[in-house]
Amino acid sequence: MGGEGFPLSTQARLLGLHRSGLYYQPRPPSAVEVALKHRIDEIYTATPFYGSRKIAAQLRQEGYDTCRETVRRYMREMGLQAIYPQPNLSQRRLEDKVYPYLLHNITASYPNHIWGIDITYIRLRGGWLYLVAILDWYSRYVVSWQLDDTLEMPFVLTAVDQALTQATPLIWNSDQGSHFTSPQYTRRLLDAQVRISPVLSEAEGMDGRGRAMDNIFTERLWRSVKYEEVYLHDYETPRQARQGLATYLTFYNQKRLHQSLDYRTPAEVYLAATPPADLKTTLLDC
Repeated sequence: MGGEGFPLSTQARLLGLHRSGLYYQPRPPSAVEVALKHRIDEIYTATPFYGSRKIAAQLRQEGYDTCRETVRRYMREMGLQAIYPQPNLSQRRLEDKVYPYLLHNITASYPNHIWGIDITYIRLRGGWLYLVAILDWYSRYVVSWQLDDTLEMPFVLTAVDQALTQATPLIWNSDQGSHFTSPQYTRRLLDAQVRISPVLSEAEGMDGRGRAMDNIFTERLWRSVKYEEVYLHDYETPRQARQGLATYLTFYNQKRLHQSLDYRTPAEVYLAATPPADLKTTLLDC
């Protein structure tokens, strides 16, 4: 039975809430915040090597009344991090296991050799969403993706679960954000016998070129998604975004020709090639 017949004070007591909580309505972001985050997204997509200092400077040149601290906070909320080498200033949780970097002098040589996972910001007319995608580096094939309105863990784990029902990569690459160091995430990969390879910071021995190369495939994917779909359609609702991205990513996998793939589609390359047994055995032993 519904609670329509109970006084609000009784409903609050039964739910273990303060009465004022029953009146709370989430406050939508201001138009200024939305506009600023959208422009940060555009600048970062075009120049992913820009950090908060340069992005703030460009915004001020364009007439935005903002400062570096605001840009830094918004970039953190948007899940954006410049790909230039920088010290590892964030403290990793003590319970997080540190995995070795596995991609020194290794290039993806066959489908399901190396997968990468990343999250990007998808703008709406009055807000934003977050897109997570898992990409096969050899074929550029998007193995799975999910969309959500928060950066909470469930949509990342759903994308991982969906990807692992299709295939199992040898190596899985990601940055060291909280999503990708959480036990919920790493346990799924370890249970599937996947080798985890994190993107390292400069302090941990990764130079700028190495970090850029680790990001190059997903950065190209994000640019394609945004320039060829998101920026052209100006989604008004999450439903429109989901429909538009579903259509585009199907096109991306099945029909979009890639010069780097000799003008084949990711699906053609992903489904046609088979891993060489001797190479896979060698890498498993290393």
